[in-house]
Amino acid sequence: MSECTAVLMDNSESTRSGDYVPTRFSAQTDAVNLLAGAKTQAHPENTVGVLTMAGKTPQVLVTPTQDLGRVLNCMTEIDVEGSSNFSAAVQIAQLALKHRQNKNQRQRVVIFVASPIKEDRETLVKIAKKLKKNSVAVDVVSFGCEADNDEKLAAFHEAVNSNNNSHLVTVPPGPVLSDVLIGSPIFQGEGGDFGGAGGAEGGAPYEFGVDPNMDPELALALRVSLEEERARQNVVEGTAGGAG
Repeated sequence: MSECTAVLMDNSESTRSGDYVPTRFSAQTDAVNLLAGAKTQAHPENTVGVLTMAGKTPQVLVTPTQDLGRVLNCMTEIDVEGSSNFSAAVQIAQLALKHRQNKNQRQRVVIFVASPIKEDRETLVKIAKKLKKNSVAVDVVSFGCEADNDEKLAAFHEAVNSNNNSHLVTVPPGPVLSDVLIGSPIFQGEGGDFGGAGGAEGGAPYEFGVDPNMDPELALALRVSLEEERARQNVVEGTAGGAG
């Protein structure tokens, strides 16, 4: 079944931090680009939209679309500012999903959290229960402020999860964010269809869930993006090792 996904990006001041290479925001951007590519490739009717969570108010940058180019292009228009408004962003995402063109699509929200969540545990549980009631699956990527958010996000995940349709992935500093997520249930999908459709030589899944024969330019762009991220990571680790 096809799916409509709203991706919530954390563009708060906290994402300027360089504890993820090169910054939390840039690492997040690469991960969202890869995720959007995997989602749109996994099913011809899948759609992906992008929202920001910080600034004066959370904003819809791209309404759910099958056009991957629109998703990739909107990344250059995001300003890093203010603090993240988790509850307002989720409400707006839910509205965007509610007004999706294809009502037969399953609904999913993917939330990137890289700053402290202001809402208390009870508020998050209430939001989660509403999402679950409306049949919205939620994946959460927690990075950068894991210690601050772990307890709250665990309670949120427990309340929203229905038949294991939602996932919480915590990524500590060190590994490349995109690398971790590609191997996670967020990329693999409930049935393991993302990255596993068809299969490349030897039965291995397509890299990033993209068939290079069907879309060689996209496959190359995603691979280059990830290799650049790994190269930046190696430079930083080499510098740190030299300093030690």
